[in-house]
Amino acid sequence: MATQAATAQAPSFTRFGVLGLLFGMSVIMYLDRLCISAAAPSISSEFHLTDSQMGYVFSAFTLAYALFEVPSGWLGDYIGTRKALARIVLWWSIFTALTGITAGFASLIVIRFLFGAGEAGAVPNTTRTISRWFPPSQQGRAISVSFIGLAVGAAGSAPIVFFLIRHQGWRWPFFEFGILGALWCLAWYWWFRDTPEQHNSANAAEIDIIRHGETDLEQFGHTRHAPWGKIFTSPNLLFICAMYFGYGYALYFYITWLPTYLLKARGFSENYAGLYSAMPWVLGIGAFWFGGWATDWLSKRSGSLKIGRCAVGAVGLLGSALMLILVARTGDRTLAAIFLSLSLVGQLMTGSVAFAVCLDVGRRNAGVVSGVMNMVGNLGGTIAPVVVGKALDKWGSWNIPFYITAALLGFSVVMWLLIDPYRSVIGDPSPEYR
Repeated sequence: MATQAATAQAPSFTRFGVLGLLFGMSVIMYLDRLCISAAAPSISSEFHLTDSQMGYVFSAFTLAYALFEVPSGWLGDYIGTRKALARIVLWWSIFTALTGITAGFASLIVIRFLFGAGEAGAVPNTTRTISRWFPPSQQGRAISVSFIGLAVGAAGSAPIVFFLIRHQGWRWPFFEFGILGALWCLAWYWWFRDTPEQHNSANAAEIDIIRHGETDLEQFGHTRHAPWGKIFTSPNLLFICAMYFGYGYALYFYITWLPTYLLKARGFSENYAGLYSAMPWVLGIGAFWFGGWATDWLSKRSGSLKIGRCAVGAVGLLGSALMLILVARTGDRTLAAIFLSLSLVGQLMTGSVAFAVCLDVGRRNAGVVSGVMNMVGNLGGTIAPVVVGKALDKWGSWNIPFYITAALLGFSVVMWLLIDPYRSVIGDPSPEYR
């Protein structure tokens, strides 16, 4: 029930300021992460790297990201996301800048690995922040807004980096992007607080909206002990992780090889390669928003989280798989670029849904549960760039990786049908949709 203090005043909008900062962090994160994919042709040329070696460079980041995802997600549960995200963004910004001073294959591997270790935990801590700052009925859309920032950063990365490389060489963009992250850290740590109860700008009316009648504030606080045995033996989490393995595998083609594919396999000029590298992510802005809106709307309309979460997830990944098959089968380069864009649209509309499920089944351990899912997804992402590089070196084929990816997405569709968003992975009762 609303408190008397809450009913006596209009609610503040501090939670939207929090969401704005998370959006900005997401933009910077994918600017930094995709910078190397646009710079890859220049880096490969300077250091005389084979496609397989470039695949290992891409995967060094993703392997570290996967390995440190759970510890970094747990860190937010333990110390709060104010400190955790400040540490994460500062770390990855330093190693983004250091990428610009690499001297060859070995140093690229080391720095990209450390970059991945630093960036791990950003997404789970984002979702944990949203779970503390938004009511359940708005969490899907709030996650979508933060993920739209990923798409904005990714869309801008290739055109911006191609432009900067033409005028500065490939090293300077890494320094410049690193500075952006450091500036974000200062703003975040100065203004943000872990819960609305701790923030001077959040009034009682807004807190009442966020808590939506919750009286057990303990579930919103820090938790220093994760029930690891329950988490790692949960069949529900196994289905969630298996689903996200295919998601992560498919996503990393766009994060790593897309500009090279458009330049080398489809023969686009650098300008058009930049345009068509950005197009999937521009369309992805709408996909992220639609997925978050659709899961909240369908859950409320049907009265069932199972329908609202799993139907959106399964339909999106099925459409993505079918589009990749069309990419492999068409000889028209423009159609191939369009099909690639539509495939990413189908995939990204399920991204916010997957993390919303982690909030449904994780509760106070949402950071850890999100981290476990994202860890497995990034193990898939670790394999994908190497598979592409090996296919190119051994068979000279871009199509084999597309068929493999489509098959994995089909597997993920089946996993979506087995997920139960009502079944807690830690033993606490999951909330009904509110």
